[in-house]
Amino acid sequence: MKAHHHSIFALAGWGAYYIPWYYHNVIQKPYHNFPEPVAKKLRRAIFYSRGQHLDIREANKYFRQALQLATEMGMDPFSDEIMGVKYAIAALFEEQGYHAMACDVLEIMRADTQRWIDEFSDKHVEDGDRSRVKKNMVQINLKLGQLYDCPYVNEPKDAEKRLIDAVERTLGELQRREKEGVKQGEGDWMTNEEIGATLEALGQHYEQNDSHYLALPLFLRALELCPPTSCHGVVLMNNISTCLAQQTPPPASLTSSSLSSFPSTPAPPRTALVDQARQWADKALQRAGSITDPDEECNIGCAVATHNLGEFYEMEGKIQDARRKYKDAEQLAKKISFREGQANAKAGIERLKELEKAQQ
Repeated sequence: MKAHHHSIFALAGWGAYYIPWYYHNVIQKPYHNFPEPVAKKLRRAIFYSRGQHLDIREANKYFRQALQLATEMGMDPFSDEIMGVKYAIAALFEEQGYHAMACDVLEIMRADTQRWIDEFSDKHVEDGDRSRVKKNMVQINLKLGQLYDCPYVNEPKDAEKRLIDAVERTLGELQRREKEGVKQGEGDWMTNEEIGATLEALGQHYEQNDSHYLALPLFLRALELCPPTSCHGVVLMNNISTCLAQQTPPPASLTSSSLSSFPSTPAPPRTALVDQARQWADKALQRAGSITDPDEECNIGCAVATHNLGEFYEMEGKIQDARRKYKDAEQLAKKISFREGQANAKAGIERLKELEKAQQ
């Protein structure tokens, strides 16, 4: 049974990739928004951050000089431009494998941003800065969560703290706006997809750490926020399915966890869970089938959901049905050159041969 869990999990974990949104929008800001002396340093920093001229120390030096000059010239340290430079430094370290240094840059940003929120946010509601800086704070937490969870850093407890913080800030601001209304000039909060991605990031963390019962409500909520024509919904439905199939009852201490807004109910029997999991995998396939122009997420989501339907049959000892699904999954994976999908399907078919021998 344990080996079994593993193959579903590998696919589910694979299926939920996402890119922190703000980080990408902000890093790509053009440099014409900077005074020329600052832009000049930034161009040098970029020159040393890629390609054959890559030199981390030089790049870092020019980034720092650019920030120093920007401060001297009176640029707002919390503007998207300046935050973008800092994100770019963190991204440079991450790309080159200096994950701990990337974390350090982001932790300093996090502390600075928190100080600004504590001291100045009340004065900057109507010029939109409060919303913008708070959005950055969610983003910094998300990025830190992702880095702390990666195998090179491997600090899941720190990841969890940062990701819970991101979710709490996101939902807290959403609830505040619903209660108090949006003030003049306050500007937008996060889009539904950005809010969904934030919930999903914490869900993914829980799933990686085998807390499927905590991941499930987050994926369900993210799905509610996902546009019905989006291929990402296929991935989310598949992840909901795999969470259900792998659920074990939560330890009592955790049912009253910090996410108490999700009511805790007694765990349903195993067979009921597998049945629900099957329904969600079917829904994922229906959603994928209804999308007129499927992208890679849709295609991979289909292959994964089909494979998992095989897994659920295998759990129930229905060998013929399981084999049929694994063969379908293998064909789908082959068509889109999804190697991991092909390998997992082949492994499933091999396991069924062993099961048949055992039953004879």
